[in-house]
Amino acid sequence: MSVVEETARGEQIDVDRVRADFPVLRREVNGRPLVYLDSAASAQKPQPVIDAELDCYRRYYANVHRGVHTLSQEATTAFEGARTEVQRFINAPSEREVVFVRGVTEAVNLVAHSFVAPRLEPGDEILVTHMEHHSNIVPWQLVCERTGATLRVAPIDDNGDVDPETVRGLINERTRFVSVVHVSNALGTVNPVEAITAIARERGVPVMLDGAQAAPHLPVDVQALGVDFYALSGHKAYGPGGIGVLYGRYELLAGMIPYQGGGDMIRNVSFEGTEYADPPARFEAGTPNIAGAIGLGEALRYLRSLGREAVAAREEALVAHAAEAIAGVPGVQLIGRPQRRAGAVSFVMEGPHPSDIATLLDEQGIAVRAGHHCAQPLMQRFGVPATARASFGIYNTHEEVASLAAALEKVRRLFA
Repeated sequence: MSVVEETARGEQIDVDRVRADFPVLRREVNGRPLVYLDSAASAQKPQPVIDAELDCYRRYYANVHRGVHTLSQEATTAFEGARTEVQRFINAPSEREVVFVRGVTEAVNLVAHSFVAPRLEPGDEILVTHMEHHSNIVPWQLVCERTGATLRVAPIDDNGDVDPETVRGLINERTRFVSVVHVSNALGTVNPVEAITAIARERGVPVMLDGAQAAPHLPVDVQALGVDFYALSGHKAYGPGGIGVLYGRYELLAGMIPYQGGGDMIRNVSFEGTEYADPPARFEAGTPNIAGAIGLGEALRYLRSLGREAVAAREEALVAHAAEAIAGVPGVQLIGRPQRRAGAVSFVMEGPHPSDIATLLDEQGIAVRAGHHCAQPLMQRFGVPATARASFGIYNTHEEVASLAAALEKVRRLFA
């Protein structure tokens, strides 16, 4: 019989049906059923996504936008259909505001170098938070080094939360840009991005949100958020790797210089100069990840079919249960206890290093991540070199949480 879980808001998710869509969950690891708790690093792929990508390669793969033959026309239709699906998924006003990139890292770099850097002078400031992924730190450092601008950091409290009023106090007449993670990959903190965006816009400061960890778990509405730029990664949202999205308000994209030059991003080229294409083509130089974009569109369609609110409500309950279960193991310390959490729980144990924890859990068929999670400043903030991190997706269950807690108890006894 299928297991149907009712969320606190009354929606229902057929967990068994969802799990049946993910072929990898039928395998065993070290003689145990796979318990995959590493979705924050990269989520598994449902069969419709696998089929969509394979179908592209088997039936109609050709380069897009450049051919009049049947395969090229079919590929272009599917590719642009994926763009429409992204627009619908994030409620962007126009398809022209959806730029395909390799992932959030490229999206941040594109905005940093094409939008922010040309507007910076020595002494200007860019604001981030202490919980950012390296991909939302290093590009801004590079831009600051090049322009003489300064990177300012909004602190977080011991729970792993950032106070919007602290952000308000850091925005001044020299602040030129704010870039904030929507959901922390290391702590699972859901940031108060609506409040932060509103504060920045009151001061006339553009805002970008890193939505890599938010898009798989929460409804995302860029219009309701009032954000200027938003980025998401395909492989974290049950889609292929090497594909992602930058949303940007069209009037901003239209005023940006290209980040890369080459084919398909031009209107006219001569040796005397080049006229660039309108967005989004202006920022999609070269042959794109055609099958990847098509697979991403299918992944977002799959998520929408489950009900975005239902997914969010169920996962919120599951992650809260996981945090409680993990914290209940003697010797375990949670890193961060944010007011609202999505997707991930990080922890350390007395005795074993996080890498030891991950290795021993793998022996029991449980996949978690160990390390600094590309968030070394955050690790330094909490005084740890690394954590173990269990991260969750639409296919995880309360039974798997129980298996994790039992496995951690075994690790504790081994090191005791």
